[in-house]
This record gives sequence, structure tokens and C-alpha cells, in this order.
Amino acid sequence: MTHDCSSPEFIVNCTVNVQDMCQKEVLVKEDGIHYRKSCASSGACLIASSGYQQFCTGKLNSVCITCCNTPLCNGPRQKKRPPPSAAMTLTTPLLPVFSLHALLFVLSHTLC
Repeated sequence: MTHDCSSPEFIVNCTVNVQDMCQKEVLVKEDGIHYRKSCASSGACLIASSGYQQFCTGKLNSVCITCCNTPLCNGPRQKKRPPPSAAMTLTTPLLPVFSLHALLFVLSHTLC
């Protein structure tokens, strides 16, 4: 079962009490990538983050811990936008060719 961590029922305010940071653990296991998100005190989170730095390889059995303190900072990554050239190719309509005289006539009657 997968959960969308950004859905409202999973959002938690980590800026109250002593636990003032968001902590994200990313574990790479044989059955896939696992995420664990929680609140932590800034000291504990930063110590854990630096302590696991050597195990953050991105390979099997890797463990990465990161800390942040801005709204929704440990939420899902933003989707990448297509390169501008690809977007232009797909969305640019072909314009009919007008003679300069016809174009000036149209503009003179539409501009204020």
C-alpha cells in the first residue's frame, strides 16, 4: 500500500514545542525505497543527519537523513518541467502568412 505523504491527513506541524524541525529518512531496501518523515528537535536531527552521512550512498541498504524547517520542506519533489524547446515545439501554433499590407490594415483597425 502506498500513501501520498503530501495529502492533508499526513501533514504535521513540526514548528511547535521542542521538535522544531522536519526530519526525513530515506532507506534503500531490496523491496524498494522507503521514506520515514517525522518531527525532531533541531539538535537531534542535525546529529542524526551528520551521523548517517557515511551511509548515504544511494545504493542498497543506504540510509539518508535530512533536516529542514520551512513549510512542507520534506514533501514530494516538484515535477520537472519539459525543456523550453520541447514545449515550444508542441504548443506553438502555425500562423498563416500575411502580406505586410494586409497585416498593417488589420492592425490599424484593431489597435486603440
